Amino acid sequence: MVPAHRENAVSNPSRWVLVKRFAEVTDYSENAVRHKVKGEIWLEGRIWRKAPDGRIFLNLAEFERWVESTAHARSF
Repeated sequence: MVPAHRENAVSNPSRWVLVKRFAEVTDYSENAVRHKVKGEIWLEGRIWRKAPDGRIFLNLAEFERWVESTAHARSF
């Protein structure tokens, strides 16, 4: 049985998630996510940001907007 605090985290994910969780949710590999960040396919501050401890966080809502954007847009 999943503890109540973990159950809420799974059913109500945060808008900003770490690369591992982002990869699990989107089915992109962690390597592909890091490539899109490093290659500036996704804009810093909108789809991803670096936390004060240096870890990369990604915004699921902005990612969904990017997916739904026009095909000719390189970054969002």
